[in-house]
Amino acid sequence: MDEMVLLPVIQPEAAQPARPRKPDWLRVKLPVGKEYAQVRSLVDQYKLHTICESGNCPNMGECWGAGTATFMILGNVCTRSCSFCAVATGRPNEYDTDEPRRVAEAIKLMGVKHAVITSVNRDELKDRGASIWHETVVQVKQLSPETTIETLIPDVKGNWEALYTMISPGQEVVSHNMETVESLYRMVRPQAKYERSLEQLKRIKEYGKRSKSGIMLGLGETKEEVYKAMDDLAANGLDILTLGQYLQPTKRHLEVAEFIHPDLFAHYREEGLNRGLKYVESGPLVRSSYHAERHVHI
Repeated sequence: MDEMVLLPVIQPEAAQPARPRKPDWLRVKLPVGKEYAQVRSLVDQYKLHTICESGNCPNMGECWGAGTATFMILGNVCTRSCSFCAVATGRPNEYDTDEPRRVAEAIKLMGVKHAVITSVNRDELKDRGASIWHETVVQVKQLSPETTIETLIPDVKGNWEALYTMISPGQEVVSHNMETVESLYRMVRPQAKYERSLEQLKRIKEYGKRSKSGIMLGLGETKEEVYKAMDDLAANGLDILTLGQYLQPTKRHLEVAEFIHPDLFAHYREEGLNRGLKYVESGPLVRSSYHAERHVHI
């Protein structure tokens, strides 16, 4: 009789939770066209950085095709290590004092009617880069006095003198993004504080500027947490809120917990307006500077 051979029992691998598939409503067109090529050429010619590229924005084709771009000053290396952001983290080089002139000349050549300017965080600088912020807005206004400006500024870590230097030169809208709900701050923005960002927005409004902020959805927040964030923002005088879908820029960044349906974005828009916000831009592909020209005269 043949000996019985006992075969090893192979345990099935533990089932891995399936990642949510990107839905059809998040598809975007590839950037093409004459206007896109012209903006591309000017950005390269003037050695400028744009958050459109550094942040992997899904609307780059649409916005650049319309002849607009969001310029990023103070370099393209950030001192923060936010777990959602595609901008490089590290030790930045010394900033370029000629950058304000180059940004202003590019905006004039592009014929931009509404310019959006943002920056990386420069926590290593005593003034957080406020002097370059101030000079950039001044020079844009000098060369293109009819151009309206939104500045999307970073967290100044409570350096309110730096804040007032940043927001004083004449821009029409000042934005600072909350990015997420309070419970997710440690995970999403480990070097920021929820209450401190609210305080910054409050001071922007009290200074007399039109204030704006943005929140990403799909990171695991609940509806109640989104409602609370809206209430907190309204209580601190916020005028404009943008709500958009978080998209994972690389495998090293936070995974998407959920793709929010457009109907829920529409619901959040109504909720925000009902809670006292003057304007809410809400949709899967909405980003901070998306349709920013609409936010000037609210």
